[in-house]
Amino acid sequence: MNFPFYIARRYLFSKKSTHAINVISGISAGGVALATMALVVTLSVFNGFHDLVASFFTSFDPQLKVVPVEGKTAPADDPALTAIRQMEEVDVATECVQDQALAVYGNKQSTVIVKGVDDNFAELTHITEILYGTGEFALHAANLQYGTPGIQLAQVLGLGARWEGYLYLFAPQREGQFDATAPEQAFVTDSLISSGVLFNMQQSKYDRHYLVAPIAFARNLFGQQGMVSALELRLKPTANFSAVKSRMQELAGDRFKVMDRYEQQADTYQIMNIEKLIAYAFLTFILMVACFNIIGSLSMLIIDKKEDVNTLHNMGATDSQITRIFMMEGRMIAMAGAVIGILLGLLLCWLQHTFGIVALGGSSGSFVVDAYPVSVHFWDIVIVFVTVVAVSWLAVWYPVRYLSKRLLGNRQ
Repeated sequence: MNFPFYIARRYLFSKKSTHAINVISGISAGGVALATMALVVTLSVFNGFHDLVASFFTSFDPQLKVVPVEGKTAPADDPALTAIRQMEEVDVATECVQDQALAVYGNKQSTVIVKGVDDNFAELTHITEILYGTGEFALHAANLQYGTPGIQLAQVLGLGARWEGYLYLFAPQREGQFDATAPEQAFVTDSLISSGVLFNMQQSKYDRHYLVAPIAFARNLFGQQGMVSALELRLKPTANFSAVKSRMQELAGDRFKVMDRYEQQADTYQIMNIEKLIAYAFLTFILMVACFNIIGSLSMLIIDKKEDVNTLHNMGATDSQITRIFMMEGRMIAMAGAVIGILLGLLLCWLQHTFGIVALGGSSGSFVVDAYPVSVHFWDIVIVFVTVVAVSWLAVWYPVRYLSKRLLGNRQ
């Protein structure tokens, strides 16, 4: 058996001559456990919000999206887009034309993002799962063109799920010269009627700004005949997602970029990851402070075991072995705190996930979810454990070496 480990284990569980040493050792392990538990719970809550936001985006965003690297649009019949559309693994492909316009209904107006899509848009996304109203999602019927706004946009414009009359859209003319005395000629004007439904993503980015319309309407409004802003795709269930995406990027070359759902929402996820990293850094700093308690308990233990040190030395123990005994003692306290903290953190996450103990807001239905979401990721637990071990071992290393040398140097 490893000699320093054997002695350190005896010291950890045996009674000391001064009862305060046992108390301080327990407080040290408790401090590390609390900091570890806070790390596990906090990172799991961030994961919960991350997964929650991802579930909302999947109702509107396509599985894969091909966009031009330069400019807003590209020819719809571009050979690269045609090759991607015809890949065997592609189940649904939808052309999209998207740009900003001014929406006017009655005496109310708002800037909107008009998303013109093909008739198979409902097959591409899960938009039918987030509709509000008594009608069904539709883009056109005969020569009638329908619009489906987000629920917050409908509130701003005073629209109901089934509004009366026309919703007018204005977009700047892209070509030609304009008469300053007739500013209305500088705009293309078109109108939509109600589809009978609104979509409710529960995300202001979409619900406040987006209006889904037929692609022919968007092309006419923005002067983009024969062009696309993006080619949106859904793969077959049996397709290898990563491999297909890589092949699509090869076909797209350097003129197009193939993006998955996370890349389509890169700004949102980057902010969430930065927030998670900052929380991790702050809690790691708190963990470092908690580790100083271990130094205090070890200092008292070294003084308490002065006679034992002399005895061990006379029995043949080297100075290095004696120093390692106290280092091992500090590391065992830290390891005990880390294991207890991780177990407590996992228990709290399970309780929150199962029973929703910590609620969001004072009343049910005020938020998208009633309680803080949690999602435990295996690699987060590994990172927390490695962090606790590394911080505690580094915190113990120098003080123990310094105190041990002083004790050994003063040995009589």
